[in-house]
Amino acid sequence: MNPANKTLLTHITYPAVMTAGITAHIVFMGWGLNVMLSTYLPILAGAALITLTEHKLVYRGQWTGRKKDVIEDGIYMALIQIALPRIIMAGFSLYLLEILRESETISLKFWPHDWNTGSQVILMLLSADFFRYWLHRASHEWAYLWRLHAVHHSPHKLYWFNVGRFHPIEKCLQMLFDTIPFVLLGVGEQVFALYLVFYSINGFFQHCNIELKLGPLNYLISGPELHRWHHSRLPEESNQNYGNNLILWDLLFGTWFLPETRQVGELGLTNRSYPMRFLDQLKAPFIKGLDKD
Repeated sequence: MNPANKTLLTHITYPAVMTAGITAHIVFMGWGLNVMLSTYLPILAGAALITLTEHKLVYRGQWTGRKKDVIEDGIYMALIQIALPRIIMAGFSLYLLEILRESETISLKFWPHDWNTGSQVILMLLSADFFRYWLHRASHEWAYLWRLHAVHHSPHKLYWFNVGRFHPIEKCLQMLFDTIPFVLLGVGEQVFALYLVFYSINGFFQHCNIELKLGPLNYLISGPELHRWHHSRLPEESNQNYGNNLILWDLLFGTWFLPETRQVGELGLTNRSYPMRFLDQLKAPFIKGLDKD
């Protein structure tokens, strides 16, 4: 690839794909397409573009997902990121919401429904990220939570498809912090949908194996340049950059980390024999010391 074109792509890929995804969602909604299609079509298109770019603008060759990686990460994506949230929402959140409605609670009035959709999404991003920041930080600082979170840090490489590698118990905790409260507050379907488009595409980029330069966005977005350091094998480097979508809370609480003169080294856990298969990782948090040497 021409060096000038490569430099251009490293700087514009993230904003271009993100802008296209959000714009497509808004356009589809304007056309009257149902919310699910308007949300998931841009997300799938974003995933496809990121997959293509991972093969054209590779950050690190040894991080390319191999067949066995893709199989295991596909299981996580299907069961933990797609099936589990739907089970939780159907069996827990919607039931509680119905109870709240029947009891004529005033709790649903706390959300500023009169704000425009964009402002509501920004408020949701800021507040959900605040809750997730502290859950994530606690997952690195509290031993019992770390044993769950170690599953996510187990890979020795980052590529977009392993963004969904989380233990199911941790996924439930995440939803308790960044989804359930907003359901109970009565956040509208359109706000949730637009939030999900940004959340998903940004998450894919966080783990992508693409040479990217976000420039000033590294002071706003929790993107790949920052998140790679969070997956460092060295605790003094990985105990930084906790932001889920935004990096603002890291800046405020002193955990923003982006060295200028070097790149991240090895990724993963100190224990290089940590199990990597799905079923083994379901049991791993309950085996004391497995997340360490």
